[in-house]
Amino acid sequence: MLSETAKADPPLLGDDLLGDDLFSAAAPRPPLIADAIPLAERLRPAHLSEVVGQTHLLKPGMPLCLAFESGRLHSMILWGPPGVGKTTLARLAAQYFQADFVQISAVLAGVKEIREAIERARINRQAGRRTLLFVDEVHRFNKAQQYAFLPHVESGLITFIGATTENPSFEVVGALLSRAQVYVLKSLTDTELSPLLDRALAQQNSAIRLDGAARAVLLGNADGDARRLLNLVEQLGVAAQATGRTELDSQFCSQVLAAVRRRFDKGGDQFYDQISALHKAVRGSHPDAALYWLARLLDGGAEPLYIGRRLIRMASEDIGLADPRAHTLALEAVAAYERLGSPEGELALAQAVTYLAVAPKSNAVYSAWKAARALVEVTGTLPVPEPLRNAPTRLMQDLGYGQGYRYAHDEPQGYAAGACYLPTGLQAQFYNPTDRGLEQRIGERLANLRKLDQKADS
Repeated sequence: MLSETAKADPPLLGDDLLGDDLFSAAAPRPPLIADAIPLAERLRPAHLSEVVGQTHLLKPGMPLCLAFESGRLHSMILWGPPGVGKTTLARLAAQYFQADFVQISAVLAGVKEIREAIERARINRQAGRRTLLFVDEVHRFNKAQQYAFLPHVESGLITFIGATTENPSFEVVGALLSRAQVYVLKSLTDTELSPLLDRALAQQNSAIRLDGAARAVLLGNADGDARRLLNLVEQLGVAAQATGRTELDSQFCSQVLAAVRRRFDKGGDQFYDQISALHKAVRGSHPDAALYWLARLLDGGAEPLYIGRRLIRMASEDIGLADPRAHTLALEAVAAYERLGSPEGELALAQAVTYLAVAPKSNAVYSAWKAARALVEVTGTLPVPEPLRNAPTRLMQDLGYGQGYRYAHDEPQGYAAGACYLPTGLQAQFYNPTDRGLEQRIGERLANLRKLDQKADS
């Protein structure tokens, strides 16, 4: 019969091989410290019903729930921002289908790790066991590395689950993408994170308590990321224990938590989505929304000069000659930022964004330029009409270069009515000014010039 001491303190695996001297009374075994395990790992869901959020995939009748209920494990790509449960879902799939869970990170792994994972899968197959190969940050693998999985997915040697924060349409090779179901995971709302926060606080030995304002600060800093929320709770727990506090207010939380930028990945989907939102808010003449997205971009760490370059583009693409001052103001805003830097120079960008948003809109120049380029691609290298050619030498003059050219300044109204400036036989009208802003006057002038052309041709 085991003694009470043995019951309370069972031997660790391998203790019987080490002998008693290492763990005698003179050398007591160091206790296992539960707090050494990260809170995020301690609270990792053990069942599908414990997963926070993603109800569009996991509630009864939804795609992933049906996939689990079907009893057939299939390859998939889990696409979503950090901390929304991609790794957890992969682990639960392996547990649910009793498959060996093999995880590799595309950030750290190379050919060696891939070969080892495939060899482990072969051993599992011989033992009659399935293998789930989970590749975190799969978009970090190059095309050759991604193609290496294909034959093993096709043969059924492995069930492939890739996790990515980037759009798989761009970052995952088509052949692999066609063999895997893509599931889109969403950021977690404060409502979804709130019960997780309660569970996390209950796990803390310090038994810290937060008032409503402090909870709002914590959830706001988490920014829809469950893992970040749990890490922040751990930081607060350490700070509370060090100061001997249990009741935490918003001021204490704000002081303890380091400035955490909103979730943002320069060069990633969220970056380009927010740039797109800024551009569309400006185009839609909504200054408040435009300022909001500018603030989001700067808060997330976007390069201000990159934003400035995009503003210059907007001034040409969406405003154009309806208000030529917009282009000048955008250029000046970039110059001001280059001179002042942050945060002072950000006000110049905000001024430019506001002006662009309220300015009259026209894409007439943008559309004309696209049409001109398209025509050039189709018609190729047409010869320049002789009257328009340069004739700096006697030979060129003898060949007829420049003959018949009408100098517009010598013509009535400074306009050579009826003159042709396109290649012979080519008819085109690219620019069609709108009736907004300065382009209304430009349109009136062009209409008058066309009448002069018609009169000259008649």
